[in-house]
Amino acid sequence: MTVTNKAGHKKQFDFAVLPVAGAMQRSLAAAFAVQSRSWTSHLTARNFWTKTERFAEFVANLDHPPDDLDGLTTAMLQRWRSANISTNTGKSTLSMIRTLLRHDSRVASGPAAEELARRIPKPTPSQQSYEEAERNRVMLTAQRQFRAAWLRIGENTRLLDEWRAGSVPDGSRDWRIGRLLDHIARTGDAHRTLHPSGQTTVTSHRLLGGSSTEKTWGRLFLTSGELTALAVLLTGRFGWNLSVYDRMPTPTTAPSAGETASVSYQVQVEKRRAGSGRWFSTENITDSGADSPGRLITQALEATTHARHLASQLAPGTELLLAARAHRSEQVHADLDRPAPVGPLAFGVSPDMAKRWAHAHGLAGSPFQRVRRSTVTDEGRPLQHTQGTHESVYVLPDKRVQRTSRDVFEAGAREALAQVRSVVFDGTIADKPNPVHQETATVDCENEETSPWPAPGGGCGADFLLCLACTNAHVHPGHHPRLAHLHQQILSLRPVLDDRTFRDRWSDHLVRLEDLRDKVGPAAWTAALTRVTDTDRTIVQLLVKKDLAP
Repeated sequence: MTVTNKAGHKKQFDFAVLPVAGAMQRSLAAAFAVQSRSWTSHLTARNFWTKTERFAEFVANLDHPPDDLDGLTTAMLQRWRSANISTNTGKSTLSMIRTLLRHDSRVASGPAAEELARRIPKPTPSQQSYEEAERNRVMLTAQRQFRAAWLRIGENTRLLDEWRAGSVPDGSRDWRIGRLLDHIARTGDAHRTLHPSGQTTVTSHRLLGGSSTEKTWGRLFLTSGELTALAVLLTGRFGWNLSVYDRMPTPTTAPSAGETASVSYQVQVEKRRAGSGRWFSTENITDSGADSPGRLITQALEATTHARHLASQLAPGTELLLAARAHRSEQVHADLDRPAPVGPLAFGVSPDMAKRWAHAHGLAGSPFQRVRRSTVTDEGRPLQHTQGTHESVYVLPDKRVQRTSRDVFEAGAREALAQVRSVVFDGTIADKPNPVHQETATVDCENEETSPWPAPGGGCGADFLLCLACTNAHVHPGHHPRLAHLHQQILSLRPVLDDRTFRDRWSDHLVRLEDLRDKVGPAAWTAALTRVTDTDRTIVQLLVKKDLAP
């Protein structure tokens, strides 16, 4: 079985090595082939292959392994599920194997298919965003390393430009260094002397001040560690995934009408998981000063200028931003999903580079996922992902977000409580009338001078229906018949009014009456309807017609 990635490289998978019967090997290969039609990377193929190997090993270890997929029983699949459902890796394995098996018509129906169709919980996010102090440490480490490299390359670039322009006195030390820099820029390395032992040394190490990377080819090229530091800074600033750096083209300069103090870049970001036709997006980033987002893009272009120029000379058409001089350019290029080296140059940042960078600086694991999570949650909006992914994967499971959001949640809960209280009966349930209270059309009022809706000339200016929302209201059994009848009349309006009109005019009053009914008790409320008087009906009719002034 051969899988071709987006770059046209091929990778083979031999199903004959799986420890299952030949018929099942062929069935798994056929399902794998169908699924592979949509793949654009070897990484995806390897992920499915490792899961297929694990499934084959499981089948081989059964007491009575089936010869083919149609021999899979519900009990076997239940056992397979139990062996994997408790871990994130296992959930991913279950999901991928289910996807493969569904391509076989023999497993598409029946009890086995029903078992495969059972819901698989989403993996629990294992990464958390950095705490502020942790993030500051990571970003400061990356900034120090990259800035030192940027200053070094900038200083040597100025000397090289002066040498090429003939501005350096002939024969001077700077002139001789300039000549060496020109050789480094054209070849990617300093002059070297081959010794009889087969070892090489930098020919002009005394003139250069040493034979270390920073004194030789590092004068014009980033090291892999410095390139990783740059990628960490880019992730911290823009929230880009680690995978985008392998193939990020050199940004282009966007037109800026009448603007001379700033420069705008168009950066193309590749998002392969978005699906075919939605792989690329363009972000406009402006360098308008030292603290602007685009300043990092400017520095990245300056730090990689010689590497990008050499790459275009060695392999015309190569226009990738993140380029560095590889320490071991002779190393075999094994990851065919990533760009192949060009001469002594390598492109992008691999997961192994990220781990080595973290280890070199005493950090716990690759920083990219956690830096990205920190950036996304700080921005508070999706970056390279959907709103649903933003909320379910980045925001809700993040402990830092949960902790910092407590005040927001509390304020929201209090606001919700206030809204609920505004549409429920907020007065007092009494057993009998109080002679000092003033009777209104719906309730007895304890003190109209402290009304939440004061009238301009004093007293209460609220509609009588709003009495049910006032803390000064008192309701005793004598009010029940009229209020129960009012409740019935408002309900009778629902079929004859459009939803919006009913909601705006009557919904809150209806909710308050139903809340009052629940507090009085449904039995007492229903019994009160038998005691409704003509006076009650007249007053209710006036209330419903809005003809009864407060």
